[in-house]
Amino acid sequence: MKKIILLIVLLTNITYASIKIDTTYNVLGAITQEIGGDLVNVKVLANPKYDPHFIVPKPSLISKLRHADLLIMNGGGLEMGWLPPLLKSANNPKIQPGANGFLDMSHFIVLMDKPSSVSRAFGDIHADGNPHYTLDPYTVLIIAKVISKKLEFLDSQNTKTYKKNLKNFLLKWDTYLKNLDSRMSLCKDKKVIQYHELYNYFLKRYNYVSYGDIEPLPGISPSSKHTIKLISLMKKNDVKTILQDSYHERKTAKFIADKTKAIVKIIPHDIGSVDKSDNLEDFYNNIADKLCN
Repeated sequence: MKKIILLIVLLTNITYASIKIDTTYNVLGAITQEIGGDLVNVKVLANPKYDPHFIVPKPSLISKLRHADLLIMNGGGLEMGWLPPLLKSANNPKIQPGANGFLDMSHFIVLMDKPSSVSRAFGDIHADGNPHYTLDPYTVLIIAKVISKKLEFLDSQNTKTYKKNLKNFLLKWDTYLKNLDSRMSLCKDKKVIQYHELYNYFLKRYNYVSYGDIEPLPGISPSSKHTIKLISLMKKNDVKTILQDSYHERKTAKFIADKTKAIVKIIPHDIGSVDKSDNLEDFYNNIADKLCN
């Protein structure tokens, strides 16, 4: 009986010591787990199979937020369409903007493509810049360091563990990046078009040139006129690669490919959004595989 009581006490302490963390997307969740290890309980809010801009605000997400000690969001306006009402409904003061348990990762990243002006005439643009920075594998290093600092602040008694986990992860990721850089340096055809400007950070990192988007404006469905112009542009510049995400319609990309003899490549936008992208390394490997082959 004493052993049973002791076991219950130990399990209770383990559960109590675990920091409950919600992240908005899987890449953030995976990095958080690497740094937090057994000291954290990480839950991801967004389903990677769907458009990251528009996540259905299910009651189960409210429950997760209600019990969280820390919320880590992508920021840059990416969650603007779904997270604020969930936060309001959860009514958890620990993770509200400005609280110690709130972390907007975009505040630590230099965002690309910041518009000079904001207007609905330019489509569904993000005022702070392109929010899809996690597509650059080098931002993983920044994200890991920021998360470590936040965990050290919230759970100072385990600072040594977080620092150790961070050190080990940075060493591992540095090796991974060297291998990825070497691999990407061998890629020859670096001309692409995209459906939506999801991949700008990865493309810039490895010196790809995007000649246009299937969307005439961000968030606007492609028109016949824009599609014809894009086909002409691709033929003129001999662009043979179309980057298609997993959640937009694929009929337009297929039509363009048929007219230009280009290849449509389904690229993941988050861990788990397509097959063979189920962890951090496989996520970026999948992108590299699709772009280089």
